Amino acid sequence: MPAKSEAQQMAAGAALAAKRGKKKASELEGAAKSMYDSMDEDELEKMASAKQKDKPKHNSKS
Repeated sequence: MPAKSEAQQMAAGAALAAKRGKKKASELEGAAKSMYDSMDEDELEKMASAKQKDKPKHNSKS
């Protein structure tokens, strides 16, 4: 599932970096930590690799 906002995409990228050992998992906070704990590497890669064009900075809640 692709990210719905730039913030979500950035969090997925941070979690993916931790899954791959390029960043310490203990450094993750908030959404990135939650994604690290609940998603596998393939899911994170799909979310982090989506194009940023036309994405809002943050997903607005209705």
